[in-house]
Amino acid sequence: MSASQSSDDLTLLVKIFGKDRPGITAGLFDTLAAYSVDVVDIEQVVTRGRMVLCALVTQPPAGLEGDLRATVHSWAESMKMQAEIISGRGDNRPRGLGRSLVTVLGHPLTAEATAQIAARITKTGGNIDRIFRLAKYPVTAVEFAVSGVETEPLRTALVTDAAALGVDVAVVSAGLHRRAQRLVVMDVDSTLIQDEVIELFAAHAGCEDKVAEVTAAAMRGELDFEQSLHARVALLAGLDASVVDKVRSEVRLTPGARTLIRTLKRLGYQVGVVSGGFTQVTDDLKDRLGLDFAQANTLEIVDGKLTGRVTGEIVDRAGKARLLRRFAAEAGVPLSQTVAIGDGANDLDMLNAAGLGVAFNAKPVVREAAHTAVNVPFLDTVLYLLGVTREEVEAADAHEEG
Repeated sequence: MSASQSSDDLTLLVKIFGKDRPGITAGLFDTLAAYSVDVVDIEQVVTRGRMVLCALVTQPPAGLEGDLRATVHSWAESMKMQAEIISGRGDNRPRGLGRSLVTVLGHPLTAEATAQIAARITKTGGNIDRIFRLAKYPVTAVEFAVSGVETEPLRTALVTDAAALGVDVAVVSAGLHRRAQRLVVMDVDSTLIQDEVIELFAAHAGCEDKVAEVTAAAMRGELDFEQSLHARVALLAGLDASVVDKVRSEVRLTPGARTLIRTLKRLGYQVGVVSGGFTQVTDDLKDRLGLDFAQANTLEIVDGKLTGRVTGEIVDRAGKARLLRRFAAEAGVPLSQTVAIGDGANDLDMLNAAGLGVAFNAKPVVREAAHTAVNVPFLDTVLYLLGVTREEVEAADAHEEG
């Protein structure tokens, strides 16, 4: 609303709806232009070829409102559209304090889940200002712009319901910071890649079952990570160093991993990995994927053989959070602008330290403690939590190929 316009001034809400076709928006405003009205607000939505166009305009000069109404209805009829004109005062009511963006991922997204999410938003005191679809595959992702309630209580209320509804929900504060440069740091095993690297090594040593058992207990938080690491690595003693190249070739990226990293880099984000696994694999991933940061444990190799020991600083639960802070400082990104992604108990400190912690197909203890959870097997769905649409990703890929 312009500074000269009072909140009590008369306005008209002009609503046009029907089959979408080129020229509708221009035609409506050409029609309105004859009556010297000013535009206060515009919103247009197109769903499956059907358009709803709303224009909030100032009242025309005295004596012309009836003519304006008749002319708009006549124009709409000529375009095989319908028109509705509602008199009122002022602009939209001000949005309440506290603005958040709620991203809902469903595979599928059911009407029941959507209804309960909307009802929960209302129950917390929030108002849904706008809803926008971010993606239709591999999951359906929609974003609710919500005002009138602070982000933390809204997140608590919605995340509690999400698992029972079979959807994933992320709640972040709205504002300029969402568009700022960011740092994204990921776990590697069972997050960036589908495998547990130590189990790939163990398969070559013939002790895969023993290592897998210890790994599972560590990820559930039942064992101290450093002790379990030393116990598992000891089982690899004597392996020929040539196994490193074999393991590198066996690593399988998680579906969507390349798309996620490629898109983040195009957006100017910096991307890193931290792992309780081994630099012999993470350094290779860093080179292959163009990562900015990578840190992991290092398998000791002497005379062409694995010794069964690791060297250097241990990357454990506390170490991952420490590395997140270090990477953020080196990248010049505030911790509040970081995103951490992981699946295991040793990722929890990192997830909680980040501005947004995402539990990716995680163990229950991790899902309950993280800011949000993604429970579909596509890593690029994290892009939707950042407000990036599927169409934007595909358009950028097509442009690059062209």
